[in-house]
Amino acid sequence: MSTDFNIKPVGASVIATYVEPAFNAAKTAVPTQLPPDKAVTAPDASLHVRNNPQAETDRLSKQVVIDRAAAEIVYRTVDSATSLVVRQYPDEARLRARAYLRAMDIAREDNMRRNTDLRI
Repeated sequence: MSTDFNIKPVGASVIATYVEPAFNAAKTAVPTQLPPDKAVTAPDASLHVRNNPQAETDRLSKQVVIDRAAAEIVYRTVDSATSLVVRQYPDEARLRARAYLRAMDIAREDNMRRNTDLRI
């Protein structure tokens, strides 16, 4: 049986659509005739998808894990595609240090209980 567990969000996230308004100057602009090498073309629609920050946040999931060895709550951001931890608080080194210090405290308490003279 595992000593750690995950708390995962329930339900799907909602994506709000946003339509950029056309500026008045762009609506009333006079069309120009430029040579093909100087013409500006509209960006490819696929570029918008690749540069979309919302797509990256959809790929990331948030997890809350209780590390029992360190007696600490761990907050993680995990990439859903690769299952790699992107961000974590507290970091791994701090968790190892907390687990070590906690184990030392438990060992010291056990040692103090064993050394108690129980004779009457």
